[in-house]
Order: sequence, then C-alpha cells, then structure tokens
Amino acid sequence: MQPTLGRSLLAEFIGTFLLVFLAVGTAVFGISAIVGADGNGTGAGVVGVAMAFGLVLLGIAYAFGPVSGAHVNPAVTLAMLLGRRLPAREAIGYWIVQFLGAIAAGGLLKLFVDSFGVTDYTGALGTNSYDNGAINLTGAFVLEVVLTAAFVLVILLVTERVAAPGFAGVAIGLTLTLVHLVGIPLTGTSVNPARSFGPALFEGGTAMSQVWLFILAPLVGSVVAVVIWMLTRSTSEMPESQVAGSERE
Repeated sequence: MQPTLGRSLLAEFIGTFLLVFLAVGTAVFGISAIVGADGNGTGAGVVGVAMAFGLVLLGIAYAFGPVSGAHVNPAVTLAMLLGRRLPAREAIGYWIVQFLGAIAAGGLLKLFVDSFGVTDYTGALGTNSYDNGAINLTGAFVLEVVLTAAFVLVILLVTERVAAPGFAGVAIGLTLTLVHLVGIPLTGTSVNPARSFGPALFEGGTAMSQVWLFILAPLVGSVVAVVIWMLTRSTSEMPESQVAGSERE
C-alpha cells in the first residue's frame, strides 16, 4: 500500500531529527576529547564522527526508505524533484519537515549542553564554518558543492531500478562516511542544509552568520549531481522516490 503524504512527512521529520541528533551529537559529545590538552580522551575523533553519519543514515535508509525515500536532506529532495522522481507538493512538504526535524535536534543538543551538564567538545554545537584557519570562503563553497554533488549522484545512481536494490542503503551510507572524512577537518562537512541550519540556529553568532554557505552550496551541488546523472543515467524506468533501495509499497 502506498504510504500517505502524512506518513512520509513524519518519516522525514523523524529521520532528519535522528540524523542530526545522533550524528552531530557524536561530534558534540566527544569529537575533540581524543585531541584535548592531554591527548588521552576517549572521543570518537574524525573517523568516528564520519562513521556515525554513515551508520545513522544507513539505518534510516532501511527503516524509512519504504515510507518516504529517506531523503532526510533538502539537497537530496531537490535532486529528486529536478529528476522528476518526486512531485513538487511533496518536495515542499519534505523541505519543511526536514528543517523542523533538524531544528528539534539542534534544540535538544543545546539542552544537553546548557542544562544537562554535558560538555560541547566542538565548542560550537557541531556547526559548520569557513575562514576558520583550515579553509576560506571560496574553498568551503567549492568543497561543499563537490562533496554534495558526489553524495547526491551516488544516491541518484544506486536508486535506479537497474541497480542492486538491497545494497543501495549500504552504498549511500558509505558515501556519506567518505565525504565526512574529507570535509570534517575543513568545514565540518555539511552536504545537508537542514543539518547545518538546526545546530546553527541555537549556536548563533558566527555559525549563524556563515550558515548561508552551507545551505546554498549543497543545493548547487545537488543541481550539479542531477546534470551528471541525466548524462549518465540508465534508460530504464526509474522509481518515483527511493533512497533505501526498496520502493515504497
């Protein structure tokens, strides 16, 4: 049975909330402990945080893919819209609930830091940044476009009907892990406007003043991915909306 729009929107809200709280939370709760003053912390480090993003998305893909496609990312939704795999009405709804889910997760992370005695090891609620000593504005924009284009292109290609359906979620999760391994030392890695906006809203300051880049660049990257996909796609019929590897039933 085809899921209703309401169920799809709820799945996108919950999925985005889980992605931001669990994956960004991995950074907030321990990314820097291992490289602290004494170097003896037990934090996850860059590799651990990158794996957290990939593993969380892997679980979300298989859990919510049959319901909503498990986009949990406005850039992915834009690609599905441009690729005619998602109606405009649904895409607008997806964008709204994705941002709301990320905001809810950012608020909960802020609550842990401000009220529950938890140390924020990122010092900025896991937000993204440029002109931070690692990369400048132009470099950050180009990096986020390229990383998002690579990530979204993989999603578009592995969710085609001709791809191995049971393994799409694995490919997507591993790709998200890889782009975080590349991007975390430079920008913190966005590739997801909602993921960037939710924590930045509660962090404020520099994070909020720079968040525009981490909204715009992933959307540009999504458009780039769609163009490449259209040039390389199979001629076989595509499913309307799918990220996890199994069509919504």
